[in-house]
Amino acid sequence: MSLKAQITDDMKAAMRAKEAGKLNTIRLLLAEIKRKEVDEQIEVNDDQTVAIVEKMIKQRKDSISQFEAGGRADLADIEKAELAVLAAYMPAGLSDDEIQAEVQAAVAESGAAGPQDMGKVMAILKPKLAGRADMTVVSGLVKKALAPA
Repeated sequence: MSLKAQITDDMKAAMRAKEAGKLNTIRLLLAEIKRKEVDEQIEVNDDQTVAIVEKMIKQRKDSISQFEAGGRADLADIEKAELAVLAAYMPAGLSDDEIQAEVQAAVAESGAAGPQDMGKVMAILKPKLAGRADMTVVSGLVKKALAPA
């Protein structure tokens, strides 16, 4: 079953269970998927769906930090609930050791010699780790690996 079909089934289950918060979040996700399909005239696959979910998770994290900084815990709690629903659709994440191993392999594969080669390394890592690791963490590890000793 595709990820999009699973999300649709979850929406139906949330309707039956009268889970308003979960239902609203899933509807937002399905609307974003539909928007992408209409805009690009394509049928989204699982990878593209994961990218959409990842983008929405990033938006929620940004909103949470802004709301907490502004003293709006009520709105931050809503965003946290949405974040929890969206996180369920992400593939299992990699451990820190697995990410570090992928970074070392990519540095070796690209022949990167310093910080100026970060783009080469990230180009190798992004398709491998997208949706399975926080790319800001990966970026930090790559910077550290390429830093002059």
